[in-house]
Amino acid sequence: MATLLHIDSSPMGAASVSRHLSQTYVENWKKSHPGGTVINRDLSRSGLTAITAEWVAAAYTPEEARTPEQKALLATSDELLAEVEAADELAIGVSMHNFSIPSVLKLWIDQVVRVGKTFAYVDGAPKGLLQGKKATLLVATGGQYGPGTGLEFLNFIEPYLKTLFGFIGITDVAFHTAGGAAALNYGADRAQFLQPHDEAVAALVAARI
Repeated sequence: MATLLHIDSSPMGAASVSRHLSQTYVENWKKSHPGGTVINRDLSRSGLTAITAEWVAAAYTPEEARTPEQKALLATSDELLAEVEAADELAIGVSMHNFSIPSVLKLWIDQVVRVGKTFAYVDGAPKGLLQGKKATLLVATGGQYGPGTGLEFLNFIEPYLKTLFGFIGITDVAFHTAGGAAALNYGADRAQFLQPHDEAVAALVAARI
């Protein structure tokens, strides 16, 4: 059975466009994968904290040599890694914060990009260890930062996440972005704004089966 890891990172709850898009992806994925499993991870409620020097030391200590304290430091990372490893595909809701990703998503990344777990160095070169998985990023931006907008150079989400996932071996990465979402704060009709994105996300799911 196929497994989808569904991650949300926006702090905006029901008002979030990226959460709406990721949920739309999940609903269409379920229709295409009857009997499949969805793992849900809401990063705004996960209580993740920044890694420390002690955490880094624990991660680089051989597993069999770790102290109980080091194992405890890595417990959250191990839990998040287990979710990634169990998944065939990741669907991640991403809101643009200051031209990049939400801080909670960066905290998640720092927990799952671990030497010996998701990447290794082979003959001096990095090798991603999560082969054969897919990642779909459902992005919402307040302004318009797509190709040809003149502000594309301010969008650091796509190049960063594509590079990051490629580094850990996930090279099948797709994006759908709902640009101009700030219009909803000024009276734009939410249903009318979301309709073409819902249709595009449904088509994206079908294209990635």
